[in-house]
Amino acid sequence: MLINNFYDLDAWKKGHTLVIEIYKITKNFPKDELYGVVSQLRRAASSITANIAEGFARYHFKDKIRFYHQARGSAAEVQNFLLLAKDLEYISLENCREFGKKTKEVMQLINGLIRSIDKQQ
Repeated sequence: MLINNFYDLDAWKKGHTLVIEIYKITKNFPKDELYGVVSQLRRAASSITANIAEGFARYHFKDKIRFYHQARGSAAEVQNFLLLAKDLEYISLENCREFGKKTKEVMQLINGLIRSIDKQQ
């Protein structure tokens, strides 16, 4: 498959699905967390795909890799906030594991992007 746009990347597609799911699940969080865990989790999740998009649009390899590293860091941040949400009993252990697995898949796809850019240098 030819990759012409950032939204053609599997990492972006899976990341986008994760963002949508994070937004949906956080609707059930306590209202007093709107500017706390909800905001942080949503921002970290949306940052994954935003950084993939920005990295894709960069011309220089080092710039691309820098944004892909940022995306991977945001994915780790999502994992952190999922654990916090579980410990605060906003999500179940099962949901935490499910979202953790999806986040790990996105991280692995981002690692693939980084490796592919490394090979092109």
